[in-house]
Amino acid sequence: MEYKERSYRSRFSDNGRRWFCVRFLESDLWIGIDNGSYHASMEQEAYTALVELRRSMDAYLISDHLYKSALIPYDAGVEAPSILKYMSKVSHKTGIGPMSAVAGAVALYVAEFIKERFGVGEVIVENGGDIYADVREDMDIAVFAGESPLSERVGLHIPASAFPLGICTSSGTVGPSLSLGRADAVMIVCRDVLLADSYATAMANRIRTAADLQPVIDSIRTVPDILGALAVKDDRMAVCGQFELRLFRNDHHQGPLP
Repeated sequence: MEYKERSYRSRFSDNGRRWFCVRFLESDLWIGIDNGSYHASMEQEAYTALVELRRSMDAYLISDHLYKSALIPYDAGVEAPSILKYMSKVSHKTGIGPMSAVAGAVALYVAEFIKERFGVGEVIVENGGDIYADVREDMDIAVFAGESPLSERVGLHIPASAFPLGICTSSGTVGPSLSLGRADAVMIVCRDVLLADSYATAMANRIRTAADLQPVIDSIRTVPDILGALAVKDDRMAVCGQFELRLFRNDHHQGPLP
């Protein structure tokens, strides 16, 4: 499976924010800060926070190997870092393993560290297609769906009043993350980025053909925590929720169609 989803980051580069990468082990974060809040020490301090977080998580996972491999809800031990306990709590709501929320959890942790440490006005942390965003302007989020002809051609318009939010995408055809389905993409929007991450995986697990799109979207409509969703398989899509659907030009840098 070719892994190329980092290419979509280029669409964030022209919106007036300061962007930088922070990488450690499998974690690869693309972080955007409003220009007025950016500080020269921010990149190193965010890296240090990420390293400390990953080391604490990995140390626990060595002693509790069932946590990492669980495909159903699983409770972390009392000695586990709080982030792993939070992921366990989320797993009981979404019905799948706690590691389904790990990318969103790391994004949230680093975003909250930056907000607390630097008092930023805006912050976006993207981690492998999973986004925590706390911004003051509307955003158009195109969905990356691999080889689907709809990839980066469709997305959601999210008004400024809705943030902060988690906007997460899972795929059974793109990237290294475990999926039991064959969806090209399922984008989920929740107030809690961990819930968005885990629900995206849970819903993508249920899509194997385009015929599964509508039943899954109908199921999503019954989940109060999910504010919006967009699912793509091959040349078909289904959408629900409170956000407007956006159609994008061939070159997504040119923005949405009027």
